[in-house]
Amino acid sequence: MTAKSVVVLDYGSGNIHSAAKALERAGARVELSRDRARVMEADGLFVPGVGAFSAVMDQLRSVRGDELIDRRLAGGRPVLGICVGMQVMFDRGVERGIDTEGLGEWPGVVEQMPAEILPHMGWNVVDAPSESVLFDGVRDERFYFVHSNAAQQWLLPPQSPLPAPRVTWADHDGRFIAAVENGPLSATQFHPEKSGEAGLQLLRNWIASL
Repeated sequence: MTAKSVVVLDYGSGNIHSAAKALERAGARVELSRDRARVMEADGLFVPGVGAFSAVMDQLRSVRGDELIDRRLAGGRPVLGICVGMQVMFDRGVERGIDTEGLGEWPGVVEQMPAEILPHMGWNVVDAPSESVLFDGVRDERFYFVHSNAAQQWLLPPQSPLPAPRVTWADHDGRFIAAVENGPLSATQFHPEKSGEAGLQLLRNWIASL
């Protein structure tokens, strides 16, 4: 069987090469690209993200990554966002007083978590729904987080006859969204590429679903 093709969106994110290597280890045929045709033709699009919400949005828009993501999703083509690559899928991000418009794929605001110790850095468990595809076989594992901001509410209601979004939560002095599976769009707040065998299995699960 031919390996599934995954394009890692090359828009200037800092963790792009580690993500590409993890996807390769998980069995995908990986390419770094911002070319419109390559992005649209791939079986899956991987959107990494590190740093500030506003900076990531600026970088995405500079290569028209926002349009590419939207066009793929409009056509039902799978996208996986990671860390800030997940956060920008929401309506807005508020960070250090800067309020930035996101991609608006999901309603909600990404903002600083009400925790005594920030950033939330290290390994943590998650509370994944039983029907999750991403967490099949790894629901009881720990994943690696590095962030101070997160979406802390899920505001998108079920839209019949579409399947209800599958939302995974984690806790760090309060609950926050750790992952979402919503039709062709999936995302994780943690870094699967830094999460050892559990992260690789999550990537394998996503690749197998393409």
